Amino acid sequence: MILTESIDTSEQPDLLIVDDDEIFSDVLAKAMTKRGFSVRTTHNIETALSLAETIAPEYAIVDLKLSNESGLLLVEKLKALDPGTRIVMLTGYASIATAVEAIKLGATHYLAKPVDADEIMAAFERTSGETDTPISANPLSVGRLEWEYIHRILAENDYNISVTARALNMHRRTLQRKLAKKPLRE
Repeated sequence: MILTESIDTSEQPDLLIVDDDEIFSDVLAKAMTKRGFSVRTTHNIETALSLAETIAPEYAIVDLKLSNESGLLLVEKLKALDPGTRIVMLTGYASIATAVEAIKLGATHYLAKPVDADEIMAAFERTSGETDTPISANPLSVGRLEWEYIHRILAENDYNISVTARALNMHRRTLQRKLAKKPLRE
């Protein structure tokens, strides 16, 4: 766990960054400190909850995949601790199912990596949806539809690989290989 210190943190809003990629966390912490936050980083749910109980962060950045844990669980627990916490979920494994669940659980926004500090700042500031969001002219590819379907069934089964594999009538190892792949682009 890295605590980023500033000269006067009494006026700075607290930001909790939870990502198992330590290098990414450190770089993001420095960028967010420059933008006026008092930043604390951690790399797992247990430590994140301990910190959240201590500092009651106004803002949080949570990675979806935290080693063997789901960041969705952390989003739910952070919102239970303080409903006013503005949470941005980041992921390198974006899917419609996880985006919907993150928002339902209380995330303010959901961003696919790679992402920079300015995009996160903009996500924190957004308080409503945009009706002028462009609609894609191209439908999703078959590979992407498969990826989305698998992740929806996985979410419905509380991220249990064995139960999901049975529901999909698929061998567990086959499902694990498919989940290990990055999502296909549209």
